[in-house]
Amino acid sequence: MTAFDYDVVVIGTGPGGEGAAMQAVKSGKRVAVVERFKAIGGNCTHLGTIPSKTLRYAINQVTHVVNNPLFPSVNVSTRHSFPDLLTRMDEVISKQVAMRRGFYDRNRIPIIRGHAEFVDAHTIEVERQRISAEYIVIATGSHPYRPDDVDFTHARILDSDTILGLRETPKSIVVYGAGVIGCEYASMFRNLGCKVNLVNSRERLLEFLDEEITDALSYHLRDRGCLLRHNEVYENITGDSDGVVLALKSGKQVRGDVLLWANGRSGNTDKLGLDKAGITANSRGHLLVNDNFQTDVPHIYAVGDVIGFPSLASASYTQGRVASSHILGEETGSDLWSDVPTGIYTSPEISSVGRTEKELTEARIPYEVGQTNFKSLARAQITGRMVGMLKLLFHRETLELLGVHCFGSNASEIVHIGQAIMRQPGENNTLMYFINTTFNYPTMAEAYRVAALNGYNRLF
Repeated sequence: MTAFDYDVVVIGTGPGGEGAAMQAVKSGKRVAVVERFKAIGGNCTHLGTIPSKTLRYAINQVTHVVNNPLFPSVNVSTRHSFPDLLTRMDEVISKQVAMRRGFYDRNRIPIIRGHAEFVDAHTIEVERQRISAEYIVIATGSHPYRPDDVDFTHARILDSDTILGLRETPKSIVVYGAGVIGCEYASMFRNLGCKVNLVNSRERLLEFLDEEITDALSYHLRDRGCLLRHNEVYENITGDSDGVVLALKSGKQVRGDVLLWANGRSGNTDKLGLDKAGITANSRGHLLVNDNFQTDVPHIYAVGDVIGFPSLASASYTQGRVASSHILGEETGSDLWSDVPTGIYTSPEISSVGRTEKELTEARIPYEVGQTNFKSLARAQITGRMVGMLKLLFHRETLELLGVHCFGSNASEIVHIGQAIMRQPGENNTLMYFINTTFNYPTMAEAYRVAALNGYNRLF
């Protein structure tokens, strides 16, 4: 039997890699991780989730004070410089890195620094050091997709990585791509007082979400002054000393001080030497995996953004755990992987778990809808954050909870109450839980009781 250096080697220390490494080491496996950057945490910690959400919070705090009727005489301007709003980001990133480094130290997992490249299906090379493992987990993440005909060396043409280096707040911005990243940054820059053009190559915003929720997002973006352009594809992008012009195939031209390219991401696989391991990535660098996150080579797994959708930090961590559970011979099924919520940090934010109305209709499942508007809740009236709604989808006959969709302040927190009930077995997962449970008053959580009663009353 071949003697391997490690039982499991994980390439990448983002959420997916961390989930895989911790699950394996806690079960007694000899684990090592490879990280090519100086600090651990992956794109999530350094360029994606943590920086963008810290920036969003800073912007929202300023906006809330400016618009709060309790402070009419406070001299606060929304024209804070973009770099000033990023000052908190470095502090949060440092804390995250220190915390995550502690996870590896406490579990005695060596962090091997450098770029990993496959030598064969069981061996990788890192800075001329060869490391073998019985199992390998690829968790290398992704980067913004950059088409060859767009000049990303231009100071005014940015992507979600480089925009964090913006040195001043633009007066206007063109966001090309209306996926999660595009919608989030469009919201942030509009809250900063920038003129925003959001250009979408599809018919709707965020088509994977419930249509009523995305309709609400579209309305509120427009209501705040964002200009949305759907079904538009770029012809070319030209930057000059004072701005960027986005020429569209429809003949339109859109100009802004800067352009944010947010039209897709590519998996970080091009320099891994995948061919030597017998693996092939698709045209966007993403790896195809099965339900256990195995690639075409059964002992090589892939998790996180490198496999594409849903590209969420929370989902990536769970994927890593599922992959390691399968390595350990544990039954994974869909138990760990089902009902992963989405969290989209627009203004207001969106979160959902379970199925949409469209999916239930196509599956011919008899469902009913219960909903409440936040403006009717006392807590929302007190805080002044009345934009939003909670929507529950449930089976008409069994009352089983099938989907939870939330739009509004703290949606990504509120959704977890519904998620917890959806995870319960049998009769415990029904609308009656919300009807028969006493919620604190006044809270946003009581939206569940109001929505449940609204839906239940539709049955009679």
